[in-house]
Amino acid sequence: MLNRHVRPVLARVVDPVARGLLRAGVGPDAVTVVGMLGVVVASLWFFPRGQFLAGTLVVTVFVLSDLLDGTMARLQQRQSQWGAYLDSTCDRIGDAAVLLGIGWWALRSASDGVDAPLSADHATVLGVLTLSGLVVGFLVSYARARAEGLGVRADIGIAERAERLILVLVATGLVGLGLPHVALTIAMGVLTVLGLVTVGQRSLAVRREVG
Repeated sequence: MLNRHVRPVLARVVDPVARGLLRAGVGPDAVTVVGMLGVVVASLWFFPRGQFLAGTLVVTVFVLSDLLDGTMARLQQRQSQWGAYLDSTCDRIGDAAVLLGIGWWALRSASDGVDAPLSADHATVLGVLTLSGLVVGFLVSYARARAEGLGVRADIGIAERAERLILVLVATGLVGLGLPHVALTIAMGVLTVLGLVTVGQRSLAVRREVG
């Protein structure tokens, strides 16, 4: 969730772009889908090749389209349940692609032998932690969706989607700038732990509400 001091700054950039797209006949749903496709293609093209800096920059650009579609819907005064559903679903697809790209690189590294940037053991650990982060991320989303199905709000937790995505992209960007690959492995471990804590927090919130 964006800080209240950051929102006005971003709005000065995002609002004019959103108005321009609407005047051109582009709808918020189209921006949502294009943003998701951009994240998927960039993640599965750059990350498996170990091009972490380029991948991070391109993915970040398309992730920011998430600000655009919401602004466009607000300007149109057409915020709908369908739009919210599409946005949430595309977010999850994009998040999965980011982690799949990193996991793919780990698997390739494990099979490259002496030319690999990581040892086989390190690559295996990174692959397992990345898969764990992917699974736990979906558990976080499921915990909220299931709670809302019971009529309970559970949009709480130490690491919601934005925090988890920022952690991953900061790690890939820093590795792309030359930080040792172990930093990415640590980030995947932290991602998994934070996700599990968030699931626990949401489960406790539901338990308190429904008894």
